[in-house]
Amino acid sequence: MSPRSPITLPWLDPDHPEAPFPPPETALDEPNGLLAAGGDLSVPRLINAYRSGIFPWFEAGQPILWWSPDPRAVLEPRAFRIRRSLRKTLRNAGYEITFDRAFERVIAACAAPRARSAGTWITQSMQEAYTALHRSGHAHSVEVWDGPRLIGGLYGVAAGRLFCGESMFSHERDASKVALAWLARHMAAWEWPLIDTQMATEHLLSLGTVELARSDFLRLIGPLVNDPAVPPPGQWQHDPALHPLDPHW
Repeated sequence: MSPRSPITLPWLDPDHPEAPFPPPETALDEPNGLLAAGGDLSVPRLINAYRSGIFPWFEAGQPILWWSPDPRAVLEPRAFRIRRSLRKTLRNAGYEITFDRAFERVIAACAAPRARSAGTWITQSMQEAYTALHRSGHAHSVEVWDGPRLIGGLYGVAAGRLFCGESMFSHERDASKVALAWLARHMAAWEWPLIDTQMATEHLLSLGTVELARSDFLRLIGPLVNDPAVPPPGQWQHDPALHPLDPHW
């Protein structure tokens, strides 16, 4: 048996954050979607990545790794599934929902160790990079509060009319689903047709996520990330009238 050839990847220059990425179609099949390494996590680089259907994902001690997997997992906001237990929580729990009130707390909670995981890919450098992206008006958070306690939330990146979800957390049952339900409701009202969930999990599939071929995903996001009618980057405002249990959305 011949030895396996080492993986060779395009290496990105950290001094040129606005340089184009390699075409996503050139990403590796194994590991699925690995496209490039190196570069930096500057605001221009990250914006360029998300507009190109690419995202960073790496662990501490690794170089920055850039991905564009095939297939790609997406959620159409109007296809979000509100099952009975979540419907009951949305109706009765009395949680307060906010947007962009506590971004740094949300990303820190998403980075905290999970019961079935020893580490996290949301390293300190990633937290700092996405906090900078948030301060520039491109990254956003949804928070779920039980009184003064932050019990759930999510964060991601807006690229035109595409929302690229990054991570979510829950300290109470269904709290992260509550955040996603409110996000989906707002996306539908704003006529943002797609939430990029990157890679499918059993949990996301149960909420209505589907998989698309990468070529179809790239074709769909082209008009969304280049939509000239999208308002300039800035803080999002939560509208309590846009309730996920509204039967007309």
